[in-house]
Amino acid sequence: MLKQFAGVLCAVTLTTALANTDYDGILTIAKVRYGDQAVATVQDWQDLINELTPLKNEAKLEAVNDFFNERVLFVDDIYNWKESDYWATPLETMGVLKGDCEDFTIAKYITLLLAGMPMEHLRLFYVKAKIGGTNSPISQAHMVLSYYEKSTSEPLILDNLIPDIKAASNRSDLTPVFSFNSAGIWVGTSTSAASNDPASKLSRWSDLIERMQKEGIQ
Repeated sequence: MLKQFAGVLCAVTLTTALANTDYDGILTIAKVRYGDQAVATVQDWQDLINELTPLKNEAKLEAVNDFFNERVLFVDDIYNWKESDYWATPLETMGVLKGDCEDFTIAKYITLLLAGMPMEHLRLFYVKAKIGGTNSPISQAHMVLSYYEKSTSEPLILDNLIPDIKAASNRSDLTPVFSFNSAGIWVGTSTSAASNDPASKLSRWSDLIERMQKEGIQ
């Protein structure tokens, strides 16, 4: 969940880094850290990426959304990582098959990039989510992944709370706060980036990038 709007967003272009991803190294780390079950999950993940790479964007969205929603159990950071707000790498999420909304969203984002999705189609989106339906008085900070066919298109929402991918207009339970990818930050539903320099402030992103690089996404 969103705890603060502080820290430094690392100026790393993931689409460049991902071309050098070391899948063998990732499998080795999975084996050492987490054991055979994690190795099997990572192998399935790599197979998924290979299968999706030649497909159209919409097919990639559904497959990646299902892969993580069906395998990963939602668990709050404090129970999963013993920290109040921790952003897990895709390997960490697959290693324990547990995560919170940021972990689902990060894993889907990186996987789609690895499968050849251009970064400009994707944003990690912080929202306020009404818990229990659109009429619920209870809301909490939440993260989803949004897909834009064009920069001005209505986004599709990939969410761990519901299995189906829906257009933003059909998610009245979500109120946009801000979104980002490796190239910029947008406020609310604006189509113009508030910053084209990912050195803008955003908590925990640079640490996540550094840890992913150490695991083989580099």
